[in-house]
Amino acid sequence: MSITLDKVSKYYGQVLGLADVSLTIAGGIVGLLGPNGAGKSTLMRLGGGLARPTRGSVRVFGADAWSDPAARRRIGYCPEHEGAYDELTALEWVTVLAELAGVPSARARGRAAEVLDEVGLSEARDRRLGGFSKGMRQRAKLAQALAHEPDLLLLDEPFTGCDPLARAALVEKIRALGDGGKTILLSSHVLYEIEAMTDQIVLIHRGQVLAEGNVYKLRELIDEHPHRVRVVSDRPRAIAQALVGLEHVTRVALDGDALELETRAPDQLYDAIPGVARAAGARIESLTSPDNNIQAVFEYLTEKS
Repeated sequence: MSITLDKVSKYYGQVLGLADVSLTIAGGIVGLLGPNGAGKSTLMRLGGGLARPTRGSVRVFGADAWSDPAARRRIGYCPEHEGAYDELTALEWVTVLAELAGVPSARARGRAAEVLDEVGLSEARDRRLGGFSKGMRQRAKLAQALAHEPDLLLLDEPFTGCDPLARAALVEKIRALGDGGKTILLSSHVLYEIEAMTDQIVLIHRGQVLAEGNVYKLRELIDEHPHRVRVVSDRPRAIAQALVGLEHVTRVALDGDALELETRAPDQLYDAIPGVARAAGARIESLTSPDNNIQAVFEYLTEKS
């Protein structure tokens, strides 16, 4: 397992950052989702061995994240906030950080050039960081996190301030790293960014983990809440008449050629719709659910907490 938190709490004076969190990140790309102030950065810093838990334990590759330098060498960290030296060039900056991360001096400059090329900054590597755009600075931060070839990447809000082109480039790069075998824990409060890379998510709110898993598994947690289904058909009224009497259907509404349904038993409804459509001589053009997405799950669970 890459990261294991066991009953971890973190206090900053009287302020609670995390509250009794137990969590395992086993591999692949995992999205850490939550609003600003939810505890995402605290969890990242604990996982990277940059902060010590007030209670509980944090282990990375089986070792104590805080006290074991060998475990920390296997981690690449891209923080949300930066403290780059603007007078240095990108190549100089990544070279220095590569050396600090354990890359031999004779190899560090060449390795820095390689990772800057990987993130699309080869032509800008000799420019000073002070002249970089926000998107370029984010890519430079990712490059330094990759320089020592870590097994685990902790990326804290890596898309903050990026324009659409820079964002798309970073998404593709992170996807490729995940496909290449890296374990990546990536935080964001922008949900569609995570959906573009993974369906494995952890929802965090007020320092507590609300849920974890893929979005469809998480949907099972809220099946007591009416589940919305939208059916587009050439005969929506006929389908509505057949479905309105079902015990688990709580609402039926027509919207042009679409039928909006709410149900407390989505699997039963999905099973019933094809047979009802055939019996009514109707053609189903699309069948979708606005609740089978991260936004709906997150909104409902945070409303409950």
